[in-house]
Amino acid sequence: MKKIFLAIALFAVSFMIKSCTTKSGGDPKSTLVAFFEALGKKDMEGARKLATADSKSMIDMIEMGMKMSKDTKEVDKFDKTKMEFGEAAIDGDKAIIPVKEKSSGEMTNFSLKKEAGGWKVAFDKASMMQMGMDKMKEKSPHTLDSLNSHLDEIKKINVDSLKDLMNNGMKSLDSLKDLMKEKQK
Repeated sequence: MKKIFLAIALFAVSFMIKSCTTKSGGDPKSTLVAFFEALGKKDMEGARKLATADSKSMIDMIEMGMKMSKDTKEVDKFDKTKMEFGEAAIDGDKAIIPVKEKSSGEMTNFSLKKEAGGWKVAFDKASMMQMGMDKMKEKSPHTLDSLNSHLDEIKKINVDSLKDLMNNGMKSLDSLKDLMKEKQK
């Protein structure tokens, strides 16, 4: 009897360990694949369970978009069969997984984080912005450098002198307007 009880207990423990690693993401790649499976099936609750707590608002927005969209192709962009999932680059409690869209060859790096003992997809605003910045850098690496240098120049502008320039410009426009009125008479 003790042997049977021990065997059942071992089976139950091993089953619980296996199900916990599957649900909470035993490895980042399987978590990301399961996340896309859930999105592809419009299982937003399942997607939420596989995403970080900070990802809630983005997933809510996707859900709202899916509900509002009549276009069935909207869900196709989450079809995992149309993607190739690369291997995870793990750095402590963070991981990056490259995902390639098969039809276009477009590559996107997805971030995952360890949360509550398992891997979760970081689908929050900050991660989405980082993905966008990476894409911008990839498409036009000099654009970001140029944008940053212009921002630095803008920060150096003296606000008072800018205000004076704008006032002088407005006076000039008023004078021009008055001249045009006189010519029309």
